[in-house]
Amino acid sequence: MARRPKHRNALLRSETRTAYLCLIPSIVGLIFLTYIPLMEVFGLSFFSWKGNGFTGFKFVGLNNYVRLLTTDPYFKQSVLVTLYYTFMAVIGSMVYSLIIALLLNRKIPARGFWRAIFYLPYLLPAVAVYLGWNWLYNINYGLFNFIINRVFGLPRIGFINDAKLVAPSLALISVWLSGNLIVIFLAGLQNVPRSYLEAAEVDGANAWQRFWRITMPIMSPIIFYNLLMALITNLQVITPALALTKGGPGSSSRFVSYVMYQYAFENRKFGYAAAVSVMLFILIGIFTAILFATSKSWMFQQGGDENE
Repeated sequence: MARRPKHRNALLRSETRTAYLCLIPSIVGLIFLTYIPLMEVFGLSFFSWKGNGFTGFKFVGLNNYVRLLTTDPYFKQSVLVTLYYTFMAVIGSMVYSLIIALLLNRKIPARGFWRAIFYLPYLLPAVAVYLGWNWLYNINYGLFNFIINRVFGLPRIGFINDAKLVAPSLALISVWLSGNLIVIFLAGLQNVPRSYLEAAEVDGANAWQRFWRITMPIMSPIIFYNLLMALITNLQVITPALALTKGGPGSSSRFVSYVMYQYAFENRKFGYAAAVSVMLFILIGIFTAILFATSKSWMFQQGGDENE
């Protein structure tokens, strides 16, 4: 009997060593592909560099950040545009994907087919998606304006040609692309215990009460995860500006990532672009911290001690 604990300890040590050995490739990849480049970008933000080899470095200290926050003609507006777009895209994606997941969780004909249809947009190449939507939005021959003008007799709408409509129009595309959120919501819904829902139904709870009092609390960790992923993804938005609008009309779709791209690859101001990327990193960190801090008040923790 005295040998069993030793045997278990040896087995545990062996499993621990195996786990660390298996984690080494991931850790090495994380260090060299994420942390080292991140530190290099942070260091580069204190220099002026035009990308001309290993020469031309000039240390400027905090000048890049001072200029960015005081005299830069694009940065402040790009932050507001990015936040406006992100708010619409995140809220729209969360509501849309949850509703679709609730519908696909029901017993409907060809349920597997419809699940694949709603997930498919997420798998399509991003540039191809935005070029397709460019045709839908086209003010002269686009499908949407054909329906608006020919079917309903209303004036044509410049979805991506109007400064007031371009951000909502691009956010709509992001909502349509949220198939990954649908899949995650669907997996969460399938893990809601049927016994809870059946017991509530026996007690007289209607469909809305069962959803709000049982499904939503149990789904709150899934909602938190999807909200976090959607927030981080949309704050880094750049593909719509590259593929469709080039930051226009005016600066109404000049997102922070697109400003960084312009400074780095069009103006060859790599040090200044690095400062923009650091500020975007800080912006994402702030909103992520706010989300984590507020989640404790609404996220349901299963198995916790209510007296703690």
